[in-house]
Amino acid sequence: MTTNTSNQIYHQGIVKQVNDSTIFVSIVSASGCVSCQIKGACSASDMEEKIVPVKKLKNGDYKVGEVVTISMNQSVGVWAVLLGYIFPLILVVTSLLILTSIMEDQGNAGIISLSLLIPYYITLYMSRKIMDNNFEFKIS
Repeated sequence: MTTNTSNQIYHQGIVKQVNDSTIFVSIVSASGCVSCQIKGACSASDMEEKIVPVKKLKNGDYKVGEVVTISMNQSVGVWAVLLGYIFPLILVVTSLLILTSIMEDQGNAGIISLSLLIPYYITLYMSRKIMDNNFEFKIS
């Protein structure tokens, strides 16, 4: 992963599959320690292959096995972290604080607080088509 001053995040990947409207690109996601000077001490489990769908451009002619660079706006990555981790954390902590002050049984308050994540993630899942337009990779 490389970043640029133009607020873009770039990944180099390999085209795995090409459809009429979508190109599936394989990128290798590595943890931060893999790029450091003592990367020999890190295990292979620090690297993970991910398949990313990219909308095919009309003038783009890509073949399986071709090396491409994909990019994404850095602000989109921030929104992904907020929606996936920060907002659920705020939801659980806030509900836990409110429920423990109202209820006597803290165990039930904790279970109810955690169960609030179910409708949150269901709503997030149901709105995935809306977010697909905002969370998209492009071939640069």
